[in-house]
Amino acid sequence: MNKTRAELIGDRLRELRGERPQKEVADAVNVSVMAISKYERGQIIPGDDVKIALAKFYGTTVEAIFFTP
Repeated sequence: MNKTRAELIGDRLRELRGERPQKEVADAVNVSVMAISKYERGQIIPGDDVKIALAKFYGTTVEAIFFTP
């Protein structure tokens, strides 16, 4: 079964988070832990402001996380 774009992004976000708790990421980008969980499970894709915050937090680019195949 092929993964959806949202699921692939979720995989990337989980990989970037590594061993850090979801709460640490959520606090850093000003969203709920539930939102981080949904992003990582591929249920939803964050809005542009959260995409930018996540890229800054992880020290990468929005393109690398959200738009690289």
